[in-house]
Amino acid sequence: MRRIVYYVACSIDGFISGPNDDVSGYVGVGNGVEKYLGDLASFDTVIMGRNTYEYGYKFGIEPGQPAYPNMTHYIFSNNLTFNSQHEKVQVKPVSLEEIDTIKRQSGSDIYLCGGGQLAGWLLDHQQIDILRIKLSPLILGQGVKLFGDSKQDYRAELLDSTVYDHGLQIMTYKLNY
Repeated sequence: MRRIVYYVACSIDGFISGPNDDVSGYVGVGNGVEKYLGDLASFDTVIMGRNTYEYGYKFGIEPGQPAYPNMTHYIFSNNLTFNSQHEKVQVKPVSLEEIDTIKRQSGSDIYLCGGGQLAGWLLDHQQIDILRIKLSPLILGQGVKLFGDSKQDYRAELLDSTVYDHGLQIMTYKLNY
């Protein structure tokens, strides 16, 4: 069965974006960002929530079109629809059955793209296998939390940690449920 990898930028105090979805303070250049972009090429499937998908509109993503051309997209929403939808973009209801169906398909690990709300729901249901944090040397104080409103308590095993340019650190954890 494929694993879900939550690969996400995060501030030191646990936010994936600041107020009003601000990500301007995160490290956006250097060899750590190059590593991240190279890692994305290994995924053939991405899952995300509606808010994360629609956030891409600010960067030129057209509704119904893929954000990552090399990946099949599953957008979890109970009410998102498109006038025109690319064959690599599917909207699915938020359900464990849909997650299980995707995990059972053949292919690479599954990239969980941003979204504290969906990540918190997946964590609550023990569906995130790997947490890969791109830790920026930044304290935000408020914004979107790494796992939304989840209150779950789990242990994680550090598998790898590397420091890159501009103080960016990429840490990989296996979640132990």
